[in-house]
Amino acid sequence: QVQLVESGGGLVQAGDSLRVSCVMSERTFSSYTMGWFRQAPGKEREFVAAITRNGGTTGFADSVKGRFSISRDNAKNTVYLQMNSLKPEDTAVYYCAASTYYTPTQYSRNYNYWGQGTQVTVSS
Repeated sequence: QVQLVESGGGLVQAGDSLRVSCVMSERTFSSYTMGWFRQAPGKEREFVAAITRNGGTTGFADSVKGRFSISRDNAKNTVYLQMNSLKPEDTAVYYCAASTYYTPTQYSRNYNYWGQGTQVTVSS
């Protein structure tokens, strides 16, 4: 059973940076496109970013383009989300997910495995 464990969330101020990480339990990590989603209180889960298996292609939500970056280290079974210039509206639980798609899909239905999430809170 594939397990995903996020870490690195916390409380930061607007304008700060934060990096969250997600480790997969399986050595087949490089076989998955990885994505990050977030869910704010009272809102639906939304796509943030995704990266293909070899890291060659990435995709981002318009709301985070130019501020967030995604990367992966297949040797460490880990995907990262670097968040810069954080805004209060970035406050949410951030989830990583694994997909068998070859493209950086933004649709949650295309992801097979999900982590438990890590809380990111941005104060104004």
